[in-house]
Formats: sequence, structure tokens, C-alpha cells
Amino acid sequence: MPKFGKRSKKELATAHPDLQRLFNAVIERIDCAVICGHRGHADQDKAFAEGKSKLEWPNSKHNKVPALAVDVVPFPIDWNDLARFDALAAVVKAEAKRLNIKVECGIDWKKFPDAPHYQMPG
Repeated sequence: MPKFGKRSKKELATAHPDLQRLFNAVIERIDCAVICGHRGHADQDKAFAEGKSKLEWPNSKHNKVPALAVDVVPFPIDWNDLARFDALAAVVKAEAKRLNIKVECGIDWKKFPDAPHYQMPG
């Protein structure tokens, strides 16, 4: 059974308890890694400057405490294998429904698809 490594556990610990509960269930079904939870000012500025975020500090859900967004990737990471990102999103959606947790998947966004991004709505 897959399990989170140290970095994933550290990043997930910065997220809202519902996101923690969700992704602790997801890891039991599919191997994945949490690459970002809370994002501080400097990291958000860098993500914005690199075009990885459309939002400046402090407007990202990653900037909240606890974070209302996490970036999660299928493991091992292959940024070009979008089918694996789709498979991960399907598991996330199924577990979210089972646990009655509302979540938005960045892979579904039309204007700025963000395959690793999962956030609480609102």
C-alpha cells in the first residue's frame, strides 16, 4: 500500500483538516505526493513570477493558514503523463464524495488548467 514520505506529510500538515483527511484516504488508493501545502510570501511571489500561479500574495488559497489548497502529483512524478493526473483526480473526486468533502480540481479548469492543484471551494 502506498504511503506518504516525509515531505508529503510535512506539506499536508499545513493544509485544512478536511484536505488532510481527504488525501490521507487518497494515498490508500493511489500513489501520490503532496508537493505544496501552505505557501509563504516569497514562495507565492516566485510561483506568480514563474507563471505557476495567477494570483499574487496573499490571494492564493495556498497562502491561508491552514492552507485551503494543496498541489498533489501522481508518484513517481512524470509531468507529461496527463493520463496519470486524470486518474489521480478521479480518485480524489471519488474519495471526496465518499467523505462528503467539497473539493475543486485544477485539472478541470478551462482558462488555467492546473493538474496538481486541489482546493476547497468558496
